[in-house]
Amino acid sequence: MNTLTKSTLKINEIYLSVQGESTWTGLPCVFVRLTGCSLRCSWCDTAYAFHEGSDNDLDKILATIDSYGIRLVEITGGEPLEQEGVYPLMEALLAKGYQVLLETSGAVDVGRVPPKVVKIVDVKCPGSGEEARNLWGNFEKLTAHQDEIKFVIKDREDYDYAKEIIQKHRLTGKFTLLFSSAFEHLKPSDLAEWITADRLPVRFQLQLHKYVWPDDTKGR
Repeated sequence: MNTLTKSTLKINEIYLSVQGESTWTGLPCVFVRLTGCSLRCSWCDTAYAFHEGSDNDLDKILATIDSYGIRLVEITGGEPLEQEGVYPLMEALLAKGYQVLLETSGAVDVGRVPPKVVKIVDVKCPGSGEEARNLWGNFEKLTAHQDEIKFVIKDREDYDYAKEIIQKHRLTGKFTLLFSSAFEHLKPSDLAEWITADRLPVRFQLQLHKYVWPDDTKGR
């Protein structure tokens, strides 16, 4: 756990872009990327956020977000819940009337996240190399018909694993379920065909930002 104080966060970058995933895809959004993550997913595209960043106090972070004039904010990482200061940041954003999204790996307890924050929880499939880190108890701490569960699918094994998790934990109809093909690992058309063949009630999505900007582009 990061040792920064509650009023300080280590920030990798804050930037304005369009939302690339979830049901909010395509909307202008301010991204607050926190530094640090204890996971090492095989398909991770933000390894630069593992260590790079600078300490910022809460007032400075809020002022930067305010300067963009956009009411949709996503807190991401890295793994944002590894920093204690993320909780007062979320509370402050809600108090200012922002719509707040949280992108989290699912490897950290989400029980302290404010209820009005939309939690987008990433279930780690075998292809990520981190499936042992999934905290299954997080499903019980999500808000039905608000929060979203994402599966990044690298191959057929991942797809079958995701189907099994959905059935085992009875997720259908309770949360928005997102299936993404891991960029440059699985053809989107293959995933779309598997979903339609199984009549699976999930939302197929592309990792839109990876198609719009090159892989080495930060702030995308």
